[in-house]
Formats: sequence, structure tokens, C-alpha cells
Amino acid sequence: MKTIEKIKRPTMKEIILSLFLITGIALTACTQTGTKAGSETKVTTVAATTNAEPGSVIQMDKAMFLEKVFNYEKTPDKWQYLGSKPAIIDFYADWCGPCKKVAPIMSELATQYKDDIIVYKVNTDREKELAGVFNIRSIPSILFIPAEGQPTMTMGAQPKAEFERMVKEILLAKPTTTQQ
Repeated sequence: MKTIEKIKRPTMKEIILSLFLITGIALTACTQTGTKAGSETKVTTVAATTNAEPGSVIQMDKAMFLEKVFNYEKTPDKWQYLGSKPAIIDFYADWCGPCKKVAPIMSELATQYKDDIIVYKVNTDREKELAGVFNIRSIPSILFIPAEGQPTMTMGAQPKAEFERMVKEILLAKPTTTQQ
């Protein structure tokens, strides 16, 4: 008499575990960044505790944010920009692949518009409270802050041309006045 071996089907637990494993591998692979020889871009970053030179990206912490951008502890319900120039804030993390692609673009924008805007960056892993204030759920998240008016948030890595368009339209556009 022949014995028929029963084929073991995977359990739901094994299927879910396999999916998590595959997803983890895929996410890890997607965040790896490689640079081609000669394609490296210099990224100039200045720590929050130093005086920044125009044209550099400034690493921002909570204390600097409260002093130079918006003191949400004093006026949590009303946006009031404290800076004199329009600004960009790049919310990022060191491990984030798309954030690493945006960093050189932010550095280029800081240099290109050094007389017109200030570019900051906030590490969301270190500054969890700031990330929470703006409800950052996806990085990179870029906050465009005009000198007057409400800020605009965009998420995800964009090409430099798109960031330039936003700088011109949101930060450097002259306010229009309507005549009656």
C-alpha cells in the first residue's frame, strides 16, 4: 500500500511573517543610496548653535525654532512667523534615502537664494516635538514659510526645478493688492 504524504500548507502566521520579512528587505533596499563617481554634491550645514553664513543650510533645534521661526508655546493657536526673510524647513532623518537626495538640493537653494531666503533643516529623530507640532508623518517634508502669510507644506522628494518654482511662487512672490 502506498502512503500519500500530505502537503503542508503555510499557516496564516507564516504567511504574515513572510510578508513582513519581504517588506523589510524591500524597504531596506529602497533606502540604500549609491553615488556615482564624480556626482557627489557638497552639502553645507551649520549647527544650530553657530552663526550661520548666508548660503548654508542651518541645522535647527527646538530652541532655535521657538526663537527664529514660531513660538508655538506662547501662541499655539495663531501662526506668527518671527523671521525677517522667507524660509524653508526640511524635516528629514539620517536614515531616509529620499531625504539624502533632497539635502544637496536644499544646499543649492540656500546658495542660489542666499540673499532672499533662509534654509533650515530639522532632524525628526532628534526633534520629535517639532515633528509632532507639524504632524510630520512622512519624510522628507518641506515647509515653505513666506515672510507674511501662512506656511505651505509639501511631502516627498521633488526635483530641484519644482523646489525652485515653489520658492518663486510661495516665498518670493510679491503680495498682490486688490483695488476697490
